[in-house]
Amino acid sequence: MAAPKRGRSASAQSKPGRSLALILIAIVALTGGMFLSGNKTPRLGIDLAGGTSITLKAKADQGSAVNKANMDTAVDIMNRRVNGLGVSEAEVQTQGTDNIIVNIPKGTNSKEAQQQVGTTAKLYFRPVLASEPSGGAAQSPSPSATPSGSSSPQPSTSPSASSSPKEKASSSSTASPTASATSQGRAVTDALKAGSTPTPSTSASGSTKPSSTPSATPSASSSAGTAAAKLQAQYAALDCSKPAERAKVGGASKPGEPTVACGQIRKVWYKYVLGPAAVDGTEVKKAQAVFDTQGASGWQVQMTFSNSGAKKFADITGQLAKNQSPQNEFGIVLDGEVVSSPFVQGAITGGQAEISGSFTQQDAQSLANMLSYGALPLSFQEQSVTTVTAALGGEQLHAGLLAGAIGLALVVIYLVAYYRGLSVVAMASLLVSAILTYVIMSLLGPAIGFALNLPAVCGAIVAIGITADSFIVFFERIRDEIREGRSLRPAVERAWPRARRTILVSDFVSFLAAAVLFIVTVGKVQGFAFTLGLTTLLDVVVVFLFTKPLMTLLARRKFFANGHKWSGLDPKSLGAKPPLRRTRRPAGPATGSVDPKEA
Repeated sequence: MAAPKRGRSASAQSKPGRSLALILIAIVALTGGMFLSGNKTPRLGIDLAGGTSITLKAKADQGSAVNKANMDTAVDIMNRRVNGLGVSEAEVQTQGTDNIIVNIPKGTNSKEAQQQVGTTAKLYFRPVLASEPSGGAAQSPSPSATPSGSSSPQPSTSPSASSSPKEKASSSSTASPTASATSQGRAVTDALKAGSTPTPSTSASGSTKPSSTPSATPSASSSAGTAAAKLQAQYAALDCSKPAERAKVGGASKPGEPTVACGQIRKVWYKYVLGPAAVDGTEVKKAQAVFDTQGASGWQVQMTFSNSGAKKFADITGQLAKNQSPQNEFGIVLDGEVVSSPFVQGAITGGQAEISGSFTQQDAQSLANMLSYGALPLSFQEQSVTTVTAALGGEQLHAGLLAGAIGLALVVIYLVAYYRGLSVVAMASLLVSAILTYVIMSLLGPAIGFALNLPAVCGAIVAIGITADSFIVFFERIRDEIREGRSLRPAVERAWPRARRTILVSDFVSFLAAAVLFIVTVGKVQGFAFTLGLTTLLDVVVVFLFTKPLMTLLARRKFFANGHKWSGLDPKSLGAKPPLRRTRRPAGPATGSVDPKEA
């Protein structure tokens, strides 16, 4: 039974090249991925790369008070929004009772995060009563809304499946011509007097035009007429190409009241008169950005409504489909601005819808991100935006790297002085670990938003000691076996199981500490914990796939196998016991023989 075991052991010892080839392939693949992705350096945090610091002041909204619960909720939503855009190492924290400080490092999507972080993200679906380009720009296509997975064969009763321009009478027989300004004005007045969305009525000639039933009391009708006249005057004077005028409209209106608003569709500003909100954005259960690979719609935002929201959405789209353009459109109003105004040709049922027609990938992901993570419980006013330079962080990084270099040099000096030839194995293993750490950090930047900050650099420096400790454990086990009188090759194989257990237990404790630290802390300290955990895992990989196989190969070389005094494995200097050998006792005189002296 012993012979087969020795055969398997010898076979395992004879193929350490497989492990070395595996880790070499992994290094080449990861390095190639790093260069192909264009991310040749790790992303840096705000303390090393600089960035933007934003101060937001909370103000009480309708039905919401500025208190600790609402402030904590706002911080949590802002954190999730920023992380949803892939901006890691962003810090969102309260200051005082009504201020929130947001620190966003430079890098991918940092500008989008700055725009979204304080956005209230209150969404309403409002019927469009009138719309036209604002600021003298040419008219531009508007998007369409379609149900997900709709298969209705009736174009007149199903929503449009493609993006259509607002004026499409010349290219499609299903789209209604744009109403004139006069008819739009009458429709707005009628709708405001009725206090509802315009509904179609058929004239004697058979044509369809918007109409509504006026209020029963003359005083209510007079009040509605005054409101309609005021709203029309505001609409006529509105120039959405001017930021100052855009800031005055849309956001202050109540959901149950008509309003005017602005919206930019394909870089063209439009102004709108919108009816009362028909569906609240809180009825949207899920929103995600997807690319339409089957058609020409491009990027879309797919929405799934709640049960009550699905019914409301089906009702409003069913009503709008009976109207002429632009009153067959609904405005998707986000924080008072129309982000899309798709038209419909039939009721959208089933609780699922797509917004398409004017989105880039960035626009679609931005809108879906805000809808998915919900609205802030409070409104925020931007108090200040400060650019943070990386000068101080750069000095600290320089000092930290200098300390790391000094520590590494001391480790190398100790290894050379004490382990001599074995120090080559240790330094080669440290080099492999450093390459893997650098490449993986570079790849994790765009993958999960990891950003290297000063605490993370400290974690990497601490990892030098953890990695060196694993080598020392292995080397000392080998030396113990040599002191017992064994030659190098069996000493390496016998020392490995004992060293392996010690290394795994030690690394498990380090990783557990890093994991707990990452969970219970926030901000920059998480960078230290993440780096410490990553380098601990890489230590296990390097020791198993590089250090042990390399030591097995070197044990076959005469320099190490014969115990050269500079190999670090000299039996004499280690105080090795002489090998045990079986000796024979000299044979005694035969029984009955005669002593020559006596003879």
